[in-house]
Parts: sequence; structure tokens; C-alpha cells
Amino acid sequence: MVTEIDIPALKTAVASEILNRLPAWFGIPESTAEYISGVADLPFWADTDAEMLRGFIALKQTGPKAAEIYVMGVLPEYHRHGVGRGLFEALEQYARDKGYSYLQVKTVSRGVWESYDITNDFYTAMGFEELDRLPELWGKENPCQIYVKAI
Repeated sequence: MVTEIDIPALKTAVASEILNRLPAWFGIPESTAEYISGVADLPFWADTDAEMLRGFIALKQTGPKAAEIYVMGVLPEYHRHGVGRGLFEALEQYARDKGYSYLQVKTVSRGVWESYDITNDFYTAMGFEELDRLPELWGKENPCQIYVKAI
């Protein structure tokens, strides 16, 4: 079940719980800590099943009509079970209701890390299209892929 969370301390606790269980995606401690603290004041949704956290997503405004998926994490055992889709659909509906026209997301480019190939597949399945690649943003070993979606 997807629930919007408004309490900053609960947002950071959920993000910490999930991200620290995803070292294949969030293995740089400084970046992970930044994501965890960064969600406190952002729109935020979590997915739970029988009290078990399965994933979360947070949205950040980037312009008057644009926002980005600031961070998203779904435990691997729940991949391909509709958890990510449910989280994304809640975020997308919120973005529409707020009058945004575009969503974007940044991830590591396809073909670099197998775990991020799964991530790229998810975003394209959600209707995102490749906009640009920034090979130096996160370093040569983690080239950044930017996806966009009109909503």
C-alpha cells in the first residue's frame, strides 16, 4: 500500500532503512547520507505490506513546470511486483495535481552496471525517454543518464 508521508523524521527514517539495504545502487556513503537528509522537506511516498517497508520515492521541484524523482528505492525482492509502479503512479498524480508538465530522473547510463540496467528498464517502462547523458557529472565510472517524461 502506497502512503504519502508528511513527517520529516519519518521520511528520513524510511529512506535510511531502504537505501542502506540497497548497496548495489547506493554504495557511496556520502551520497546516501545526502539523499536521506534531502528527503525531509520533499513530497514523499512509502510502500508497505503488513508493516514491512518495501520502497519509497521522493519528488523535488526543479522549475516552475518541472520536477524530478529526487530518489527512489525498492528492495530487490519486490522488483517486478508492482511496488515501483505504484510509487511512481502516486508521484506522477501528485505532480499533475500540482500543475507540473514534465518529470525528469537521473540514473547511471545503461551498460555500465547491471543493477542500473534494471533501473533504466524501469524508467523507460514508466514512459520516460532519454534526454541527455552527462558522463562527467558523477565521474567516468558512473555516467549520468537523464530521462524526461511529459505528464
